[in-house]
Amino acid sequence: MKKKIFVGLGLVLLGFISVKLYEYLSGPSEQYTDVKVIAYHYNGEGYVGSESCMECHGDIYETHLQTAHYNTSEFTTLDNIHGSFEEGKNVVRLMDADITIVDKNGHPFQVARLNYGDRKQFDWSMDITIGSGLKGQTFLTNQPDGLHQLQASYFVPTDTWINSPNYANTLVPLRPVNDQCLKCHVTFAKSNNENLNSNMYDMSRMVLGVDCEKCHGPSEKHVIFQRKGIGTQKDTTLIALASLSRQQRLDVCASCHSGLRSNQIQNPFKFLPGDTLSKFSKNFNSLRPSTSLDVHGNQFGLLISSKCFTQSEQMDCMTCHDPHRNQRGQSGYFNSKCIECHQPNTITCSISQSKMTANNNDCIQCHMPIIPSRSMQVQLTKLEESTPIGVRTHNIAIYPEAEANE
Repeated sequence: MKKKIFVGLGLVLLGFISVKLYEYLSGPSEQYTDVKVIAYHYNGEGYVGSESCMECHGDIYETHLQTAHYNTSEFTTLDNIHGSFEEGKNVVRLMDADITIVDKNGHPFQVARLNYGDRKQFDWSMDITIGSGLKGQTFLTNQPDGLHQLQASYFVPTDTWINSPNYANTLVPLRPVNDQCLKCHVTFAKSNNENLNSNMYDMSRMVLGVDCEKCHGPSEKHVIFQRKGIGTQKDTTLIALASLSRQQRLDVCASCHSGLRSNQIQNPFKFLPGDTLSKFSKNFNSLRPSTSLDVHGNQFGLLISSKCFTQSEQMDCMTCHDPHRNQRGQSGYFNSKCIECHQPNTITCSISQSKMTANNNDCIQCHMPIIPSRSMQVQLTKLEESTPIGVRTHNIAIYPEAEANE
């Protein structure tokens, strides 16, 4: 009898030791580290939000907050809408309806009312803001039948509310927003339905903005590891981008910046840094010449068509871009990147010295001009033709001088 008791106690003690050993090897519990998981990736890894990165990477975190990537989506509030709510300035007039942007009990709504028949009215909550506000903002609404894009957007150049890009000039059913649409504007969202065309989401489990974990992967284990203080051991919980191949590094950016992707093989949110993008989807434009690529959304396709890229073994997006900083408008910085490879004494510019001086010796202005997009166009009034949005091309090349003038 005593032998059985000792055996039983031994098994209990062994179990206790096993649990403690597991906790040590896998890191402390959530209670110990106070890591709040926002959402879990399909592989079980947890997203904890970029604020967790601030503890160790404060400088990078602060500069990243100013980037268009980070600010490309957020939950909509009255404060983060740039458009006016003032009467007369808060209306989009369509051929058959008016859409008015209003404040209803502290939450923004778009109210659409038909101008004929029974003048039916539709009230749509504005739940997610898409766009950093540099060129504009568009808005998503979470309805019982899923997530949709609203028909009224805000356009910065005219400081007005407009019909959302590529919407008809009449009141039409709202566009469903699925993973293919959402993947480039949020870090992670898991559809409630495995169907690739589903637009049903748990809004509380979205990681908005393109933040640290979009490019570095879910970081729950990394944060736990670091808070545990095991800094003397090698941390393999995150993939270092520098350790990836050139194509893998490019794939991280191309997952969003390669235009339309067809033949969807896997859910786009399953893609993580270090994966091979072609195993998830094929590039719709992969066999098209660079001259047919649109400047909106396909920076990857344009870049790899450039001689700068094809004649380099290592050039990738981060050769010129620091994703941790807002570098928009910093022509001096980008020109310095050109000069690193194209030394002044080894190249000859075809334009006159006077014009070079007038252009402030700006390589970017001539060799990466702003070109009107064919796919991104807006209709400013109900009677006007659509106006294309200008986007800087990433096909680095020699352009006709007239086209290079902005």
